[in-house]
Amino acid sequence: MTARLPRPPRPVWLFDLDNTLHDASPHIFPHINRAMQTYIETHLQVDAEEAGRIRQTYWQRYGATLLGLMRHHDTDPRHFLWETHQFPELPRMLVFERAVNAMLGKLPGRKILYSNAPAHYTEAVLDLTGMARHFDAVYPVEATRFQPKPDPRGLRRLLRAENLQAHQCILVEDSLPNLRTAKRLGTRTVWISRASRCPPYVDARLRSVLELPRYLRQL
Repeated sequence: MTARLPRPPRPVWLFDLDNTLHDASPHIFPHINRAMQTYIETHLQVDAEEAGRIRQTYWQRYGATLLGLMRHHDTDPRHFLWETHQFPELPRMLVFERAVNAMLGKLPGRKILYSNAPAHYTEAVLDLTGMARHFDAVYPVEATRFQPKPDPRGLRRLLRAENLQAHQCILVEDSLPNLRTAKRLGTRTVWISRASRCPPYVDARLRSVLELPRYLRQL
């Protein structure tokens, strides 16, 4: 009798949300950027030019404007995220390919959403697109105690909470700094990008998240 070979363990997928599972660039990101600009002008009492400089500087230095505001201005993260993520016309603003739902349904393994966005926005996008049913857990920025990517503490917190080892996971992201941090911790990495070059800490570069099933063996 021939012994059966053990099945390889199923991966645990960590999916980013914006510009990974849907296209936030046409409408949602410009709206957030304007809201952040207004928030900084109002709460730091600076003009538009200085607010833009602050927002960009903190994003480049910390990977998230919120972290800079918290560290240097004692900004309340919940207030900031609520004020800057209001979308009265979110259904009209979403750019989403329905085929993503079919892909998620067929992809083997657990799926966890891991986003720098706040819970109220994340849940709204998942509900409107129908993606909520595919995820076993959702980690918005509140769930990482406001330690957004690429801060490694947020990912470590997720791994501990889910009783996971980094090598079990595949992070699917559009942001290279976030992928670099995850790779250093030991996850496999998928970069959603149309760029021509791929850095060594990226295991696979895909033009669209819809291509994931074709690259399972590679991952």
